[in-house]
Formats: sequence, structure tokens, C-alpha cells
Amino acid sequence: MAVFESTDKMYNVLGTLFKKLVGDPSVGPKFIEADIIIKFIIDNPAGEIWLTPNNNGEVICGSASLAPTIEMALSGDTCHKFWLQEVSMPVALAKGLIKAKGPLPKALKLLPLLKPAYEAYPNIAKEHGLKIEGKK
Repeated sequence: MAVFESTDKMYNVLGTLFKKLVGDPSVGPKFIEADIIIKFIIDNPAGEIWLTPNNNGEVICGSASLAPTIEMALSGDTCHKFWLQEVSMPVALAKGLIKAKGPLPKALKLLPLLKPAYEAYPNIAKEHGLKIEGKK
């Protein structure tokens, strides 16, 4: 069974995470300065999540009429594992768990900005009733 039982659940969990990330004073300004639009195409459950530099960092859960700089296609389960640091970006890309289109060096430059998200995700997931294996 998928980690996220519905698209709405996925949007609630990941939307909370991404809003926290773009609102973080150490991350948000650097993301905005990078001036890239990231589109996550997620399956199982199906949905789209957009991170944009618009309006001081905007998170859109659902379809949007924007031109993404980078597209990342992955499953909800892979997304969950990524934020729990159970799978790394390079490994996920190499194994085809994440399929990326666009200038990957731009995306990889943002990886150091993800530390606050890695720290926040387990608690956000637990607050939304998701199982966190091996995490206190």
C-alpha cells in the first residue's frame, strides 16, 4: 500500500513541508535567488507539486500553467523515502526512482538547502499520521 492514501493527503504532507522550506529564513531567499521553477510529477497517488520563486516562494499543489526549469517524476513512496533520507538524490536518479528533466546542476546546487526539510519531515509526516519506520 502506498504511503499516501490519497492525493489530498500527499498535498497536505508535502505542501506543509515545502511551505516550511520556502519560508525558512536560511533557505527561502536562496531558493528565490536561484530563480528556478521545480515541478514534481508524482504518481501513486497522482499529483503535481510546484515550487516557484514567485511571491517570495510559492508552493502550488495541483496543476499550474507554468514553464518548469526542472521536472522531477517520482512515486509518492520515493518522495517519502527521500525526505526521510532513506534514498539519496544521486542513487534515486541512478536507479530510475527519480526521473529528472532540465538543467540538473541547477537542482543539485540546491541540495545543501534541504537540511531544514530533512529535519522537519519526520515530524510533519507523524503529525499527518504516516508511519515512520525506525525514526523516533
